[in-house]
Amino acid sequence: MSTEIDHNAFVAEAAELLGARGFTTDPDLMAPWLTDWRGRFTGRALAMASPASTAEVSDLIKLCAKHRVPIVPQGGNSGMSGGATPDCEGHALLLSLRRMNTIRRLDAENRMVTADAGVVLQTLHEAADEAGLRFALTLGGKGSATIGGLISTNAGGTQVLRHGTMRAMVLGLEAVMADGSVLDTLTPLKKDNRGFDLKQVLIGSEGTMGVITAATLRLEPRIAGRTVLWAGLASLSDARALLLHAESIAGPALEGFEVMPQHSLAAVLDYLPGARAPLAEPHPWHALIELVAESDAAAERLPDLAETMLASAFEVGLIADATISTSEAQAEAFWALRDAIAPAERALGPAVQHDISVPTQLMAQFVEHAVPLLEAAWPGTRAVGFGHLGDGNIHFHVLAPQGVDPAAWQQGDGKAISAQVHDLVTQWGGSISAEHGIGQLKRDELARLGDPVALSMLRQIKAALDPQGLLNPGKLV
Repeated sequence: MSTEIDHNAFVAEAAELLGARGFTTDPDLMAPWLTDWRGRFTGRALAMASPASTAEVSDLIKLCAKHRVPIVPQGGNSGMSGGATPDCEGHALLLSLRRMNTIRRLDAENRMVTADAGVVLQTLHEAADEAGLRFALTLGGKGSATIGGLISTNAGGTQVLRHGTMRAMVLGLEAVMADGSVLDTLTPLKKDNRGFDLKQVLIGSEGTMGVITAATLRLEPRIAGRTVLWAGLASLSDARALLLHAESIAGPALEGFEVMPQHSLAAVLDYLPGARAPLAEPHPWHALIELVAESDAAAERLPDLAETMLASAFEVGLIADATISTSEAQAEAFWALRDAIAPAERALGPAVQHDISVPTQLMAQFVEHAVPLLEAAWPGTRAVGFGHLGDGNIHFHVLAPQGVDPAAWQQGDGKAISAQVHDLVTQWGGSISAEHGIGQLKRDELARLGDPVALSMLRQIKAALDPQGLLNPGKLV
C-alpha cells in the first residue's frame, strides 16, 4: 500500500471520528498555525485535528499509530523554539488542543485547580482570582499560551525566583501516550512512593513522550498588595549585589527581580506608544523589583519595606537612582516596559536570541565577559542581555549590523554567533535553554553540546515510550 493511500485512508477515518469542527484539510484554515511565533519556521501538515476531549485524543492517536502518521501537538503556538511547527514534508498531523479549554474543577479550600490542556493562561488567572487565589506563573504571552504548552516546555516567566518553573506547580497530569493509552495521575498525593514520578517525564518533553491533555495545578493565596520598584545601576554586578541585598531585607516578599540594559529600555521607549522612562536620567542598567504581600496587614507594611530596602541600598552605593510605584497603574506601566522588550528588540532588525542560564551567582560575570567578547569578534553587532537575574536566566540577544540581508545573516554569521554563545554557556556550566525549550531551533546544538549520558537516557526513554517515533518527530531529541 502506498503512502498516498495510507494518508487518504487516515484522513477519511479521522474526519469521521472528529467531524467538521474537529478536523480539516483546508490550507487556509491551517495556515495561521503552520508558522511559529517568531516566524523562523514554516511547515506543512497533512491535516489539522482539534479534538474536544481526552477520549477523542486517545482515539485519534490510535488512528495515527495504525497508519503511522506523525503527530505535532500544539497549544497557543506561542513557543520560541519551533517546537510546535511541523516540518515541510506535509505528512504530519497538526494536533491542536485549543478546543479542550474547560476548567474541570477548582478546589479553593485546597488551593488546586484541574484544567484541560487548551485553557489559556490568562483564563486560568481570572478563574483563580474569582476564587480569591492566583496561579503564580505569568509571562508576556499569557493571552495565548495554553496550560498544555506551558507544561510541555516547562515554562518559567517572571516569578520563578519565588515560585519555581511550571514543573514546581504541576501536582498531577493526564496524558495520552503514543499508543493511545491514557495516563491519569491527576489526583495529587503528597506522599506516593510507587516508583518513578511519571509526570516528570512528560513535563518539559515538548510533546515527544506523550500528549498532555489536562493537569492539576497548585494555586497560591491572592496578593493583597504589591509594590514595584525601579532602580538605575552602574553595572550588572551591582544588580546582582542589589538582588542579594533585596533578598536579605525583603525575604519572602521578594517575588520578582528583572534586569535590562539602557539599550533595551531605549528600544522599548521608541517602540511602545506613550511609554515613559521611570527615571529622569539614563543608567547603564536597570532593575525592576516586585514585592508582594498576601495579607492586608503585610500589604500596609510594603511601602515602608520598599523604602527601607532602597535607603540601605543607596547607603552602600548599589544604586544611582530609584523610584517606587505609587499606584497599581504605575506598577503595571513599569511591567509593561519589561514585557515589551522582546517585540521592541525584534523591531530593531535581525538578531539571534539566546535563552540561556548559568549558575545564578555567575550570571553577571558571564554577561560582562560575553558582551565585549562577542562584539569584538563580530564587528558591528550589539549584544544585550535582559531578564530574570534572580534565577540565573538571561535572554542574551546579538543584534545584526545595520544594512545586512536578514536571511543571509541569520544563516551565516547568526548561526556562528549562536554556536559561540552556546559554547561559552556550556563552558560556564550553564544551559543553552533556560525556559523556551529545545524544539527544532536548538536540537542540533543540544546533540553537539549535551552530556552524552543524559542524551543517551533521553533517547532510550523516547524509544521506549514512542517506538514508532510518531510524537513530534524532529524536536528535542
